[in-house]
Amino acid sequence: MANTVFCAKYKQEMEGLDEPPFDSELGQKVYKTVSKKAWNEWLERQKMLLNEYRLQPWTPQAQEFLVEQMNDFFYGSGGELPKEYVAPEH
Repeated sequence: MANTVFCAKYKQEMEGLDEPPFDSELGQKVYKTVSKKAWNEWLERQKMLLNEYRLQPWTPQAQEFLVEQMNDFFYGSGGELPKEYVAPEH
């Protein structure tokens, strides 16, 4: 049976993740409050942030920054894009 959550980003019942994305309290929070759709959007945003800011994801500073951005993306204002970011044309 699919996991259904009230998505923090979309403010509606949606299909949730199959399992917590990481083994922590934050991972459990995301599992219980973030939809698959919102999580996949976050993964794309995270890639963009890693590239635009040239972050090294194994460093504590980058990890802390990404957690802050993720919290804002799901539970805050949605997160700001880097000033220099230009969206790709499709």
